[in-house]
Order: sequence, then structure tokens, then C-alpha cells
Amino acid sequence: MKREADIAVAEEARLLAIIRDSFVERMPFNRILGIDVLSLHHDRPELSFAMRPELVGNYVRNILHGGVISAVLDVTGGLVAFLGVQQKLKGKPVEEVLERFARIGTIDLRVDYLRPGDGARFLARGYPLRTGNKVAVARMEMFNDRSELIAVGTAAYTVS
Repeated sequence: MKREADIAVAEEARLLAIIRDSFVERMPFNRILGIDVLSLHHDRPELSFAMRPELVGNYVRNILHGGVISAVLDVTGGLVAFLGVQQKLKGKPVEEVLERFARIGTIDLRVDYLRPGDGARFLARGYPLRTGNKVAVARMEMFNDRSELIAVGTAAYTVS
């Protein structure tokens, strides 16, 4: 019994390492954004990235482009959706879970911009609202390095 539990823990750790690598290293756009995964907790994953000149939308104010904010919130919501699927498939082979990952896509994304994207570093956090067999819904928040909430989002993802 202990051996089976040890194998399950090792498989989950392997899967989480693959997820981290996928989101940080293997997705070219995420690399451009400079995204780093801080937490892969299924109820509250967190991503961060640093401000860089390439991400500026308003050069006079030196603030993030709204598209960067939207993109990072979408990546965060996608991570929430995938972690929800991973929880539903707990105990299944890693390959089966990863196959589902390849099918996740954004259905709808709403972003509310609350403050200018001013800061040196940003944190995005996601929360699952519902993970069904076909659709997952997530809530996302983005903060600057002064812990000011700069944007929130809600998104639906296909997960079947």
C-alpha cells in the first residue's frame, strides 16, 4: 500500500514538473512574456513576470500594454483549467492527463482593467470557479509589486 502511495506521489510530482516546464519553457509566447510559475496549487496557482521595455504599451507613462495584461490573465486561467483537469484525473497515467492538456483552449475571456500596469514586477493568481467534463471557468487577478490590484478576469476554457 505504501509503495502505491509513493508511486502516486512521484507521478504527481512528475506531472507538475512537466506542467511547469510547459508553461515556462515550451510555450514560446510565455517565454516572450517572461512568465515564471510560482505556485501550481490547484486552488490558487500563481505566475509572475518582470516589466521590460518590450512589454510597455504607453511609453510616456512606462506602463504595461493592455494586451500583455490580458495575455497573462489568459495564461493564468488556462493553468487553472489544466490543474482542474489534473485534479479530476488524479491517479490516471501522466500521458492521459497530458493528452487532455493539448485540448485546452480559451472559449471566452473578459478582462477588467482597474489601474494602470505600473510596476517592476507583476503577480497573476487564478481561482477555479468550476471544472466540468467539457468546460472550466476561472477567475484571475493581477497585482503589481505594490500589491495593487491592476486587473481581473474571468474566462471559460474547453477541457474535453
